[in-house]
Amino acid sequence: MGNDIHVAVVGGGIGGLAAAVALSRRNINVSVYEQAKTLGEVGAGIFIYPNSLRQLERMGLKDALAAVGARVGDGSKYRRMDGSVVGSILTTDSTGWNGMYGMHRADILNVLAAHIPANAIYTDHRCVDFMQDDQCTHITFENGKTTQADIVIAADGIHSKLQKYVVDQLPPEYSGFRAYRGLISREKLPDWYPGTHQVWMGENKHFMVFPVRRGELLNYVGFVPTINETIESWSAIGDKDELTASFSGWDPKVGELLTKVENCFWWGLYDRKPLNRWVNGRLTLLGDAAHAMLPHLGQGVNQAIEDGVALAVLLEGKSKDDPIVDILKQYEALRHPRTDLVQAEARQNGMRYDSRYTDLNQRDREIADAAVFRRVLYDYDVERIAMEVRDGL
Repeated sequence: MGNDIHVAVVGGGIGGLAAAVALSRRNINVSVYEQAKTLGEVGAGIFIYPNSLRQLERMGLKDALAAVGARVGDGSKYRRMDGSVVGSILTTDSTGWNGMYGMHRADILNVLAAHIPANAIYTDHRCVDFMQDDQCTHITFENGKTTQADIVIAADGIHSKLQKYVVDQLPPEYSGFRAYRGLISREKLPDWYPGTHQVWMGENKHFMVFPVRRGELLNYVGFVPTINETIESWSAIGDKDELTASFSGWDPKVGELLTKVENCFWWGLYDRKPLNRWVNGRLTLLGDAAHAMLPHLGQGVNQAIEDGVALAVLLEGKSKDDPIVDILKQYEALRHPRTDLVQAEARQNGMRYDSRYTDLNQRDREIADAAVFRRVLYDYDVERIAMEVRDGL
């Protein structure tokens, strides 16, 4: 492997591990460095949508994901706070393929980790310094160890330690909202809408529920405005009574679910405006480090997966003699416009969900029209497009 490229991924979350799987699948030498002592994801449910699921299935993960995910399909609805239906939630791409799973974060992380050689993952490696020259990069870790790589991918989240080596850092922007979230056993709500995503929209608030872990658990999230800024944490303990009071008088189905809540967590919602660049020399950003976005399209993880696939395609078959810096700039040029669009639409969709409209009929029309945008979003095939860029087509 004397002339093979070595890629170091800093960050062992879903985006970092998905990039590592995509790279290793294309025979690119990759190592993952995670600051925690063990790989693990806190938090609860996420959506895996068609635009990223088709990529994960091509990586050979189809059966493993099907074994832990909860397929979400027909019967998914947007509702007003009283439960009346505004419209259907799109759960397929334009061909009708249903590639939408509710997934527990820990489950998908475990699937990804199982498809990376164990000797390629280094835990307890917190990055504290980065340097580079024309030939390679140099990373120093808090434990005193160092490593060299031809390329470093910063997949270390919204509070990225490596982002400052690419752009002048500004703090993430607080949205003014916090999200309460938790999990409830499906057995406690036997009459709940099976295999669906339900969203209730009210004034300055919204509430959603979808299944995870083969449908055995229901993941709920309540979004409420705050006066004081809430920390960006997956593990801060929330006040279940405050959560219940926030949705008092809503659809009885919401009230029924909230009576089953035993404990909940909360996190503050933050994003960033698009960065002016993602690449500096041999260092590039990926996922939230590059394009942190609000969760109102459910695309944060999905866009990170697309990033990793694009990088893997562009780097496939390359050696140390190839113009690595130019390849990374090619990646940025490919990905930046798409994630800018998704970031902006996530903000706008939050306004729709929270009914921040003087005319709710206009909101409802936009909700219906959003299916057009989602089809385009879900139809996007990052692997095919990256191959066209790579091959100059």
